[in-house]
Amino acid sequence: MKPVRVVVAGIHGHGRNHVENVRRLAATGRAELAGVCDTRPAPGLDVPWSVDLPSLIAETGAEVAVIATPIHTHAPLTVAALRAGAHVLLEKPPAPSVEEFERISAAVAETGLACQVGFQSLGSAAVPAAAGLLGEPIRGIGVAGTWTRPYTYYSRASWAGHRRLDGVDVMDGALTNPFAHAAATALAVAGADAVSSIEEIELELYRANAISSDDTSSARLRLAGGTVIAITVSLCGDRRTEPYLHLHGETRSALLFYTLDEIEVDGVRTGFDRVDLLGNLLAHVREGEELLVPLERTGGFTRLLDEIRRAPDPLPVDGSRIEPSRLVLPGIDGLAVRAAAELKTLSEVGFPGGLGPRPATWPETVLRAGSREVATYVQRGDLRATDAPRPHLHPVRTLGGTVVTETQPDDHVHHFGAGVAIADVNGVNFWGGSTYVRGAGPRILPNHGRQRRRSLRPVDGGFAERLDWAGPDGAVLAAEERTLTARPLAGAWALDVTFTLHNRTGEPLSIQSSACKGRTGAGYGGFFWRAPKDSPGLDVFAEGASGERAVHGGLSPWLALTSDDWSLLFVQTLGLDPWFVRVDEYPGVGPALAWDAPLAVPDRLDRAITVVVADGRLTTERAAALVTELAVS
Repeated sequence: MKPVRVVVAGIHGHGRNHVENVRRLAATGRAELAGVCDTRPAPGLDVPWSVDLPSLIAETGAEVAVIATPIHTHAPLTVAALRAGAHVLLEKPPAPSVEEFERISAAVAETGLACQVGFQSLGSAAVPAAAGLLGEPIRGIGVAGTWTRPYTYYSRASWAGHRRLDGVDVMDGALTNPFAHAAATALAVAGADAVSSIEEIELELYRANAISSDDTSSARLRLAGGTVIAITVSLCGDRRTEPYLHLHGETRSALLFYTLDEIEVDGVRTGFDRVDLLGNLLAHVREGEELLVPLERTGGFTRLLDEIRRAPDPLPVDGSRIEPSRLVLPGIDGLAVRAAAELKTLSEVGFPGGLGPRPATWPETVLRAGSREVATYVQRGDLRATDAPRPHLHPVRTLGGTVVTETQPDDHVHHFGAGVAIADVNGVNFWGGSTYVRGAGPRILPNHGRQRRRSLRPVDGGFAERLDWAGPDGAVLAAEERTLTARPLAGAWALDVTFTLHNRTGEPLSIQSSACKGRTGAGYGGFFWRAPKDSPGLDVFAEGASGERAVHGGLSPWLALTSDDWSLLFVQTLGLDPWFVRVDEYPGVGPALAWDAPLAVPDRLDRAITVVVADGRLTTERAAALVTELAVS
């Protein structure tokens, strides 16, 4: 179809992601970035810039305006864009009040143009699937979400952390902004689209930080049909967790991880597709495709937001742990789990006096060696396209509790613990970060793929998983079968990883590293382990070789990365590829599928590796003995 001309309003915060998305769609011929609107210039963007959105739309002939500005500006800018002749993708939440929501609704009716609201989770096929998955009516939905936010989060903008600013409702609270998707997804699953869908709302708003809005809160909604929705969220968690909906049927229950598009029933997770909302709006403009999140579908959420707007100020709470960069409410994640499981509010599960050790455990995928929990298998919903999102192991621990993985370090923010990542599969970057271009060097390109989970089920000692490797246009290049299992050894434990890539393109799949394109020694791609950079006494050795220079590119069947505190012994058990090794710059190890020449995969690629995780420093003799022990076990 003819590219749709798009302008983006608000480009210095979350709006940067929208600019990247327009560029991604432009690479497929579906969109064109026609201009940007902001109070500050747009360095590095070679497109028209303006502070006046209607004028920019008129000058550029834009057919779509993306509005990613502060919440209190949504209504005036959306009305102005619609009246200037542009369809609108409006970032969530749509408005700070029912009155402002109705103002936008009137402009939609007046102009006959589309307004899609950016609740991206509502583009997921998991939402309509959830309602029928239990095979019985959903009587209640619990929502749990805890994230961690630094003090600087509340100084990111003049309106950050405020309910009102200079007499204007800005509504930047935990329930109304960062966890708006949580509430909106629960309402969508329950079919509570309209303002009138909600009969009663109970609110408990709290703040641990020195702000005027809520950072830790509960809301319990009773819908017109009798369904109860209980939401508990906090920005004072000890770590980031994946928020979820706990779906309560009459006899069964399920968990919907809305950031991941995954539903877990009886211990088995199933992944669902998600449609990009801007792409859906472009298809609506060109081909009449039905909108996934039209403005009228968000009336129920706006009703909740309006109740929060009119509620008393949040109550300050004590008991937080003060850290240099943030406040933490110890145990808040466990309380959120309990509240979601029991459809209760925070006060009903003992908050704030109930803080302390976790009263419940967050639902996560963990690996155990015997009875010992040794690793968490993570699929994160907060990653950007340039991270090449993928499941990975982190943290991985020795039996003594030492963490031996690192994720998103400053030196390489696209490194994620231990997992499978490839720099170039048919031109798509499944590694993250820049792409090496022959003759030009590393470049950030709109070519990042993602590994989307189709299923995850428990097997003896761990998990079996099916994944789709999809490009930026959503096309599946490969389907993967992966197993991860753990087993105890004498004084250590072993991780066994197998993966099979099935070609889905109809022609040989091309796997390349940066070395294939001229960057000498950069043969990385395949199974890869990023270890902690601050580990003392880092060293590496293999069969008959020692030191980074000697083992990098070698074909030893095993290799050991060691420190004073821990050791990792890597043993290739299926396939034998050159070792990619880094020690001096950062500690990282992995067999390289395409060391210095492209690897063609006509049908399938099979690989397996075992990693022994041990406390302390392994000697060469002990490493060789472990390799022998693994071979006969």
